[in-house]
Amino acid sequence: MKLNNKHKGTLFLAFLATMGLSACQSNSNNDTITNTQATDETSSSQSLSTQSTVSANATIQLKQDQTTVEGNGVSIDGNTITITSGGTYNISGTLTDGQIIVDSSDELDVELVLNGVEITSSSSAPIYVKNAKNAIINLVEGTENIVTDSDSYVLEDPTNNEPNAAIFSKDDLKIKGTGSLVVNANYDHGIVSKDDLKIKNGNITVTSVGDGLKGKDSIEIEDGTLTINAGGDGLQSSNAEDPTRGYITIDGGTLNIVAGLDGIQAETNVTINGGGFDIQSGGGSTNSSSSTNTNMIWGQWGAPASQTTTETSSSSAKGIKAVVDITINGGTFTIDSSDDSIHSNDSININGGTFEIASGDDGIHADTTLNLNGGEVNITQSYEGLEATTINVNDGSYYVVSKDDGVNAAGGNDASATSGRPGQNNFSASNGMIYLNGGLLYVDASGDGLDANGSIEMNGGTVIVNGPTNSGNGALDYDGTFNIKGGTLVAAGSSGMAQTPSSTSSQPILSIGTSFSEGTLINIKSENGEDIFTFAPAKSGQSIIISTPALTSGATYTVSSGGTSSGVVTDGIYTEGSYSGGTEIGSVTLSNTITTIGQTQGSMGGAAGMGGMGGKGQRPMN
Repeated sequence: MKLNNKHKGTLFLAFLATMGLSACQSNSNNDTITNTQATDETSSSQSLSTQSTVSANATIQLKQDQTTVEGNGVSIDGNTITITSGGTYNISGTLTDGQIIVDSSDELDVELVLNGVEITSSSSAPIYVKNAKNAIINLVEGTENIVTDSDSYVLEDPTNNEPNAAIFSKDDLKIKGTGSLVVNANYDHGIVSKDDLKIKNGNITVTSVGDGLKGKDSIEIEDGTLTINAGGDGLQSSNAEDPTRGYITIDGGTLNIVAGLDGIQAETNVTINGGGFDIQSGGGSTNSSSSTNTNMIWGQWGAPASQTTTETSSSSAKGIKAVVDITINGGTFTIDSSDDSIHSNDSININGGTFEIASGDDGIHADTTLNLNGGEVNITQSYEGLEATTINVNDGSYYVVSKDDGVNAAGGNDASATSGRPGQNNFSASNGMIYLNGGLLYVDASGDGLDANGSIEMNGGTVIVNGPTNSGNGALDYDGTFNIKGGTLVAAGSSGMAQTPSSTSSQPILSIGTSFSEGTLINIKSENGEDIFTFAPAKSGQSIIISTPALTSGATYTVSSGGTSSGVVTDGIYTEGSYSGGTEIGSVTLSNTITTIGQTQGSMGGAAGMGGMGGKGQRPMN
């Protein structure tokens, strides 16, 4: 029955009769809604809990110019359906040019049960929540629901450019259910909440000119499958005024994000506890503006950012970005980014997870502190691999390939949009620190391997550096001191700018000067012929620094190059087996600190040499 003014009285009487019969006869469709709601809502989501646990207030059958309603709390004006009361609304059918508006001033949540809908609007947001205590979209199992807007809006609020998303809510919005939702946002954003946006589950696909998902105060994702192709940010939380808001928390699910700008961006914190992530930002690492954007116009990667967005901060194309803190406790990540893959203006904590990272700029960058506490990180491409003022490597495994420095500890903030392109870091004085306390760190760097504008301290773990082949950089580069108290260090590279750790180290250090090619074995044997250490560098060079607890001060060792080993090789280090053949470089008795053998150059435990590749903290403009 089509609802209009003429039939409102009749409909109301029919509704009363229907309610009377409901005591004797139930509606199976409404029972399904009730059961789903009752089992789905938990105390953990009390702020968005559905207040009504009875049958749907109304069933809405969408049809262009012929929409019908059974129930109350709904008014129709042409093809604009307005929900005026809290409760549950079961919606199905198609609007080729229309809109669902929620405008409820009572204290009940409004739940839209999408049961196979297709809504298109030529002039505004197809689903627009103007007023509700909380808005809930429930995706019915086995259904596909499609929401599409046009490339131009008749704005209700031109000053604030609102509404500006295919699904737009001024209040808290939660999406749940096991059905699917497809959002085609041709004007600007895909799904927006001006307060909190929560995704409990569902199969959600968003294609948007602007941002994909946007929760001003927060975005919380519990589960589900999200596929986002956005011209702007993939996920964005934009509240910069309240330090307790503007955050993104992800507990699980599968997220596939292709973004013209940042993949995930929060004005305060990003916390990820689990899930699977495939993120491409700014066209990917091969589209770094340092190499492909000859006009140095920021953001021109072929995926245009929204022309109508007014709330964005400085534009960038990072994989995961936060202004305050990023904490990752678990998950599986594949990130291919034009700009930094993981970036915070303050701190980053990697506590777990598996990462495959390719970056057109830094792999992982924190302006202040980078804490590496666990997980498996593989950075296959970067300008600089790990970068922060203070870097703490405590546990986990980290493989880094970099065009410049592998690990760079410097000072100051990263201004990625300086001069219209990423990578122009404005570092301050020599106060960077690297603390190597545990785990495995493997570096393959064309610039400096480990570079600290301050000092380096090593207390444990294993650090393997295959440094530069050019004479303008070194496997180690520090301005203050590099004290080794424990752990295993192997640093191989060119000899022109080679540095050894400091003479104040408490663990013996052997500096070997000899020319070697890629894969040439370097072996250390004890005086009685026992294999102490065997290493195969990944590149040619003339300098190798080795420090390990297996070396004893006062003992005599023989160093050889070439030959073969029957041992098991991992990251260039051989274990078990035996070494044979090779050419003896010489024998030496270790002093208390640094002992040299062969021909060495560079700085032995002194000040760092002049950094190559444009110097400390500067990207070459190429």
